[in-house]
Amino acid sequence: MAKVISQDTFDDVVKENVVEFSMSPSEAKEETIKQFEAQGINLANIIKDLSIDADTGRPIINETVDKLKSHIGEKSTDSAQLLNYLTVLEAECQKSLAHRVLAGKNGAHDALITLLEQLVTAEVLNEELLIKCLLAVNSLTNKQPDLFDAEALTVVLKLLALKDRTDVLCLTLQWMQKACLMHEMNRQNIMSTSALKMMKPLLGNDNVRLVRDLTAVFRFLVLDDDIRVEFGCAHEHARQIANEMLVPLVELLPAFEDVNILADLLLTLGTLAVRQELCTVIDDAGGLKLVFDIMSSNLEQVRLNREALKLLRALAGHDAVKAHIVQQGVAPIIKQLLENHLNNETIVSAALACITTLTLRVKEHSAAFFDTGIAEIIVESLRSHPKNKIVQRNGAWAIRNMVSRSRNQSESWLSYGIEDLLNAAMKEHPSVEQDIKAALRDLGCAVHLREEWTGKAEKKIAA
Repeated sequence: MAKVISQDTFDDVVKENVVEFSMSPSEAKEETIKQFEAQGINLANIIKDLSIDADTGRPIINETVDKLKSHIGEKSTDSAQLLNYLTVLEAECQKSLAHRVLAGKNGAHDALITLLEQLVTAEVLNEELLIKCLLAVNSLTNKQPDLFDAEALTVVLKLLALKDRTDVLCLTLQWMQKACLMHEMNRQNIMSTSALKMMKPLLGNDNVRLVRDLTAVFRFLVLDDDIRVEFGCAHEHARQIANEMLVPLVELLPAFEDVNILADLLLTLGTLAVRQELCTVIDDAGGLKLVFDIMSSNLEQVRLNREALKLLRALAGHDAVKAHIVQQGVAPIIKQLLENHLNNETIVSAALACITTLTLRVKEHSAAFFDTGIAEIIVESLRSHPKNKIVQRNGAWAIRNMVSRSRNQSESWLSYGIEDLLNAAMKEHPSVEQDIKAALRDLGCAVHLREEWTGKAEKKIAA
């Protein structure tokens, strides 16, 4: 077994080479690495690219954390020096996860939380220092959500109360996002506080950056990405957030023209629409017409329309809302999107999936799409992306749902050459063979259906 050493041991030898042998930091690190490797020591666990103070030989990140803790403990009023410490700490933490882990082990998180508490409760708010401290804690927490504790959450609630400080609020919301990522308990702890009620009034703000950060927090709170937890609360969190935020989010749609924030709003609505009654809330608030208007006005925007199609597909989970979507004229819009983005796999895949959902088991919906002439566009979409398995599968789904209760359409589909395309796709993508066969079957084409499994009875059943 290879021998290993700790980071402290490595750093001590580097320091000795700098102080005792007057080496430069780069020479000291190079010499230290050679020394340990000559002894057969495995340095895979060592951070070798730490910035070193040329005078003391210590890693700058360690020195900065120690200075920061001393500054806080002494209650120094030297703001310029404190700003410098925070700037250095932020820069070091941005270098790599290993740097952030080292800073966390040296107590950087506790020091920053203490400082934030002092700043937010001070008689006179020093916004410059507060922002710099939030930048540092954001850098430190990035991919280290375990650092976020009860004290940090208490500070977050106090920061959310600063409703007229947009920069502070944005950085606080970004900190919450990092705390939620891959950490179910942090999400549950946040939802158990008054954070949601404190964030709701912020939706009335017309600041694009603030609204984008706010909607991102809502989406991060409904993640289910923590493998350490057997069962998460993503669905319940989505329901709670939706009950408070769905209508205000819908009302925000006409307030912005920026395609990025509109895409974020549509994505957030789709993320929160996890129950049938929530789909009707969006419909009753006039959300469908607003979504159609946004799509029609921004036909060339890929991300925006992808999120709009995903939202419509989520809303179609409610049969009545699905009927409203088709009745209010979504078919021509989706046809236009397919025509405009025929070569874009993302839009084509999303549009075909949306058609699949909207035409499922409803003959009238199938007719509404077919009457627009969309069949030929769908065939061209499949012809344009023969190597994309998802496009071919989604296309087969859409065709199957459109013709399954409307066999009178089959002749038109076949006249566009769909049979050859589907047969070619079946050979190219055997993993979706059954989906393609289902489409061929409902089109009336010859298809070999294989019995996947047959059981054998241990005893013959008497006639």
